[in-house]
Order: sequence, then C-alpha cells, then structure tokens
Amino acid sequence: MRILMISDVYFPRVNGVSTSIQTFRREFEALGHCTTLIAPVYPAPYRDEPGIIRVPSRYVPLDPEDRMMKRGEIRRLLPRLREERYDLVHVQTPFVAHYLGVEIARELGVPCLETYHTFFEEYLFHYVPFLPARFLRAMARRFSRAQSGQVDALIVPSGAMRDRLAQYGVATPMHVVPTGIPLADFSGGDGWAFRRRYGIPAQRPMLLFVGRMAFEKNIEFLLGALERALHSLPELLLVIAGEGPALGALRRLVNRRSLDEHVLFVGYLDRRHALLDCYRAADAFVFASRTETQGLVLLEAMALGLPVISTAVMGTRDILGPRRGALVPEDDEASFAAAIVGFARDAALRAKLAEEAKDYALEWRSDALARRLVDLYQGIAARHAGGPALTAAASAR
Repeated sequence: MRILMISDVYFPRVNGVSTSIQTFRREFEALGHCTTLIAPVYPAPYRDEPGIIRVPSRYVPLDPEDRMMKRGEIRRLLPRLREERYDLVHVQTPFVAHYLGVEIARELGVPCLETYHTFFEEYLFHYVPFLPARFLRAMARRFSRAQSGQVDALIVPSGAMRDRLAQYGVATPMHVVPTGIPLADFSGGDGWAFRRRYGIPAQRPMLLFVGRMAFEKNIEFLLGALERALHSLPELLLVIAGEGPALGALRRLVNRRSLDEHVLFVGYLDRRHALLDCYRAADAFVFASRTETQGLVLLEAMALGLPVISTAVMGTRDILGPRRGALVPEDDEASFAAAIVGFARDAALRAKLAEEAKDYALEWRSDALARRLVDLYQGIAARHAGGPALTAAASAR
C-alpha cells in the first residue's frame, strides 16, 4: 500500500504523537508498504528520515512549542500527491492537518482515517485558562464529534478513548489500535553510569518520571505523593526527565515545598542513549496522568524491566488492567505514597514486577500492531473501492 500521513506535529517536537507516527512508519516500511508524511518545518534543525515533506509553518501564540502549517503550501502539493497514487490518507492531529487531510483525500478520491491521540476534554483548559473549564470541555466534545463525522474511520489507542468518544455521540466506525513498542530500541543502557553522572548513590531509592512537562501530566500529584512517602523513606529521590511549558511552575513548586534535595530535573534526554541509562538507573517508573489516550511511556519502561507504579485512568487502563509489572494504587496521593513505600521495602516484589514487566512488554510489539493497522487500512481501502480486501502480501508494493 501507499499511505499518505499528515500531522501538525513531528520530531524534533517530542511527544507521543511523534513517537507513534515514527514507530508505525518504520514498521510499515519493514512490511513492504510505503508512507509519506506531511509535517511542519520547525526552527530547530532536524535530520529527517526518507518520505517526509516539510511544510512552512508559523508560530502558535498559545502553544509556542508547536507550529501551524500554512494551508496554501499544503494545497500546492496536490499535483505532486496525485502522481503518487496513494491508497488512503491517515490524519494524525485535529488542527490544520485534519482539514487539509480531509480535503486532500477528497481530491485524491481515497478514504480518510484519523487517529484520536489526545484527550482534549481534559486538556484545553490548561492552555486557555481565561475561559471556564466547563465551556472548554463542552467545546472539545462538539469539536471531536464534528471532526469525527468528516472521516471514514477513527483509530483510537485504547478502549477507554473509544468509549468516551461513543459517549460524545460519535457514530464514525472506531478501531482500537494502540502504538506498539519497537523492542530493539529498548535494550542496553547503563544505570550506574547515569547515577555517577548525577551523583546519585548506588543504594539511594530512585523513582522516575519521563514525559512532557505539561500541566495535564499531573506531575504535581507525583510531588505530593513523594512528599508523603518521604516520611517513611527519607532518602527517596524523584528524577524528572523532559521539557515543556510547565517546567518553570514545577521547579517553583518543588522549591516551595522544600523538595529540592529530593527532586532532580534532568531535562530532555536522547532516546537512544542517555534515556536508556536513566531508565536503567531507576527502581520504579511513576505516572499519574489523567488525560492519556494510551500511555506508551509505561510500556517503554516495562520493556527495560522497570516496574511501574501508576494510577489507571483513561488510556492507561488498557495497559495496566492485567496488573503485570505494575502496582496500580487508587487515584489519591496517600494511596500512591503507600504503594511507593511498600514497593521500596519489598525486594522480592521488586524482582517479581521487573520480570513481569519485561514479559508483558513483549505482548505490545510494534510489528504485530503495525500488521493489525495495515489489515484495517486494506479493508477500508477495499470497501471504498467497492472490491474485496487484499491480503497484506498481495497489496504490499
């Protein structure tokens, strides 16, 4: 198949959408399928892999990390895109990419799919604080319902997100296809090297959070749980890896709560080297986001044998449901802190969860999930063309 993807975000902008797109594209290529991605130009230099068309973009006032692609520049690509004879268009984000993706699919006469990556109902009010949260939630629901009605099918990363969209009244066919883990990318790493680099004693208990420093990630909750756990574990350290708009506020909060000796911000870490060292150095990965549509970072930690302590809200429920490689406390700081303390004091539990985590991550392999998405592509393309679905082998080219 030939697949055209379009997204308002991609690397060097680091987030779950970028990771998902890259993971699926690499697996599609290994399966013999061809993908092209339309994405914005960023000010920071970045060396692209093949098959990416960068579109001039402009600054976004309320979200300076992101860029807005210029619609006219995308429309000028149409003659070139017609020559490529794509089988379908896969939209990855709901802004300029959505509207131009739907338009391009109509112009090319192919079906249009969209992945619902972001739980906007619990997201927008962090970035538009001058409007009432209730109004923004209602607007997000209407927005999602309207956009979903413009595409042939929706891809959702978790059953929880599918159920929530159904509550909105979305009638478009929805298919749960999570992003998998490229297991080859999650091996190696030197935990002792990381601890030496940052002066962390070998025996000091270390928790880790990796992700975008964003208000919706609920990192303040983790700080509250840490503060409670310190009464029982006075040497406990929380390492926070990532960057984002909430970083300044989180640093001030740590200082205000006198947690400076117990929280270490290490910024963005290179995913191929330093981040692997960081994962290996930790005793547990902690997470409490209430807005995830999947929670891919939990699987990344597990793939490296790092047990998880996390609440199970929205998309993380699908991953954490079997309780393998993870402790799942209630969504309150006291319960979370108790889980941390119990984990730290039980060596046998730590060893058991570490082994479970590695085995469980194998069930989320990216190649298997990419095959599932290709099968879905083929069925939708065949129905759109009025013919039978092709097998993966027959349609690869």
